[in-house]
Amino acid sequence: MATAENGGPEWSTMNMRRIVVGLLERSFIGLGRIARSSNEVELPEHLRTGFRGEEAALFELLRKGYVVAATRWRGSNMKGDVDLIAWEGPLLCFVEVKTRTAHDMAPAEVAVDAAKRRVLRRMARAYIRQLPQTNPPQVRFDVMSVYLVPGKAQEIVHFENAFGWGDS
Repeated sequence: MATAENGGPEWSTMNMRRIVVGLLERSFIGLGRIARSSNEVELPEHLRTGFRGEEAALFELLRKGYVVAATRWRGSNMKGDVDLIAWEGPLLCFVEVKTRTAHDMAPAEVAVDAAKRRVLRRMARAYIRQLPQTNPPQVRFDVMSVYLVPGKAQEIVHFENAFGWGDS
C-alpha cells in the first residue's frame, strides 16, 4: 500500500499543497511590492515589518493545512484587531502575530501581555457571535513569533494554545 513514506498519495498531497502555497506566497509578495511601489503614502517601517510578518504567518498556516478565514479582522465599534483567524479542522484559531527584525533579549511572543490577551478574547467573542452556527466552535488562541532578521532565513515559531479564555 502506498503511504507517505514510500511516495504514495499522502506524500503527493502534502507536497502539492506546499508547492501551491509557495507559488501563492511568491505571487502575493510580488503583487504587494507592485501595489506598494505605486502607493503615494509610505507606511512607517514598523508597520511594514508587521504586515510582512503577518503575511509570513498566513502562508505558514496554509502550508500546515489550516483554512484561513480572516486576516486583520476588526469588529464594528471595537478597538483592536485579530491578525489571523483560521480553522484547523473543527477548531477555530485566533492567532496573534509578533514580528521582529532581531533576536532581542525578550522573545517576540512575550509582547502578548495580559491586556492584549483580553482584547483578543473580546474580539474572539464578537467574531463567534457573528458566525451562522447555533453552537459555538471550539476555540484556541495561538501566538506566532516571526523573525525577519536581515541576511538570515525567516524564522517562524508557532505557539499553539498559547493562552485560554480564563488565563491572565
